[in-house]
Amino acid sequence: MQPNIHSTAIISPESAIDSTVTVGPYAIIDEKAVIGGGTVIGPCAHVFPFTQIGKNCRLHDGCALGNIPQDLKFGHEQTRLIIGDQNVIREFVTVNRGTSATGETVIGRHCLLMAYAHVAHDCRIGDHVVLANAVQLAGHVIIDDFAGVGGMVPVHQFVRIGKYAFIGGGYRVAKDVPPYVLAAGEPLRFAGLNYTGLKRNGFTADQIRLIEKIYFIIYQSRLYTAAALTRIRESFDLTGVVSEIVSFFENSDRGVIRR
Repeated sequence: MQPNIHSTAIISPESAIDSTVTVGPYAIIDEKAVIGGGTVIGPCAHVFPFTQIGKNCRLHDGCALGNIPQDLKFGHEQTRLIIGDQNVIREFVTVNRGTSATGETVIGRHCLLMAYAHVAHDCRIGDHVVLANAVQLAGHVIIDDFAGVGGMVPVHQFVRIGKYAFIGGGYRVAKDVPPYVLAAGEPLRFAGLNYTGLKRNGFTADQIRLIEKIYFIIYQSRLYTAAALTRIRESFDLTGVVSEIVSFFENSDRGVIRR
C-alpha cells in the first residue's frame, strides 16, 4: 500500500492510479477507473468503473463519480465519465456516466461543483464552469465555458447554457440560456448581461457595448427572433461574439429564454 493511500481505502487492482494520487479513509476506486497525478480523493468518495479523472483534482468527502445513469433505457452498455484536470468536486456531488446516446458524460477543466450538485448522463460541461450548491442537471445538458449556475437550480434535459452566462439561484431552467447574459425570474427570462462575469474575465468596455447592442436588438426591439437575427446580420460583421450569439439562437432546439 502506498503511503498516500489510507489503509481503509478499497482500490481495485484493475484500476490505474498515478503514484502521486492521495486516497482518504474508506474511499472506493473500482476497476477500469483512471486517476491522474496529484489528484486528492477524500474520505468515503467513490469512483465507479469506466471513470477517468484528470490531474490535480480535489474530490471531497462522499462524492460519487461515474455510477450508472438514472435512465430506464440504460442497458448496462460500456460508457464513460471523463473529468478533466484541476477540478474541485465538493461533498456528496454525484456525476453519472453516459448512455449509448453519446457514450460519455464530460466535465472540462478548472470547474467547481459545489456540495450536493448532480450531473446526469450525457451532460457536457465546459471549462471554468461553476455549479453552486444543489444544482441539478438532467440528462444531455450542455454548459459552455465560464458559465455559472446559482444554488438550488434544476436544469431541464437537453438545455444548453451559453458561455459566460449566469443563472440566478433558485430558478428553473427549461429553455436555452444564450451566452453572456444574466437569467432570472419564473419563468426564467433575460435579465441583462452578466456584467460581473464579463468584467472579471477581462472583457473590454467596447466588447461589452457590442454585446449590449446585439441583445438590445434581440430582446428590446420588439422584433420576432428571426427578424432580429436578420437585422443583426445586416448591421454587424458576423465575427467573434456576434457570430457566437447568432449561431446560438439559430441552433437552439428547445428555444431560448425570452425577456
